[in-house]
Amino acid sequence: MAKLVIFLLPIILFFPILSTCQNIYTKSRATFYGSPECSGTPSGACGYGDFGRNINGGDVGAVSRLYRNGSGCGACYQVRCRCPQLCNDYGVRIVVTDHGEGDNTDFILSARGFVKLANPNMATQLMAYGTIDVEYRRIPCQYPGNNLNIKVTENSRYPDYLALVILYQAGKKDIMGVELWQEDCKQWRGMRRAYGAVWDIVNPPKGPMNMRLQVASDDGAQDWLQLTAVVPSDWQAGVSYDSTVQLT
Repeated sequence: MAKLVIFLLPIILFFPILSTCQNIYTKSRATFYGSPECSGTPSGACGYGDFGRNINGGDVGAVSRLYRNGSGCGACYQVRCRCPQLCNDYGVRIVVTDHGEGDNTDFILSARGFVKLANPNMATQLMAYGTIDVEYRRIPCQYPGNNLNIKVTENSRYPDYLALVILYQAGKKDIMGVELWQEDCKQWRGMRRAYGAVWDIVNPPKGPMNMRLQVASDDGAQDWLQLTAVVPSDWQAGVSYDSTVQLT
């Protein structure tokens, strides 16, 4: 019986270590910006347009160093205030839709998201502080009922210039590259990151387009996700196309 206890003890001690690693928060600061509806802005640096104003119920934000030249667009974070007198324990889940810098802040939240940090009836007092101490961690984005969408931006010009923005990016992976299959040359052609989450290409391939996305995990591992005929041959500016798949 004594030997059995010796073998079990390392296993019992190991599981708390694993769970702790999943709950590491980074200390920082956050503030908020104003908008007519207290939600996001359609002119955010990620290029999401109206999607960036309304996604996640308007709980969105601009980031500084987490923007990472646009690869941080679409990432989701749990942000918690570190003032227990004013704030709840859970905080708010936000989606990155913009780039911005405040007073040593990592986050500039929509007003709608910022007030969700507060305890009941304490939102006014919290907003009076302007900038507050917070802690945050990255979490998987979740869009139940929505696949990854490829939207042709309004400034695209058929058939000579194609610009895309990728919407409903679930999971915890960053999109680092986008390529289109050129059938006549039998090779992949890379798209340019124009800005934020917007990718473009001059003289795109003809016909239904096969696409692949280079995605990176938090640990630096990279992989390719291939989408078949995701953009039709008669694509139109301003139209979104359902990829039928989702990132995990």
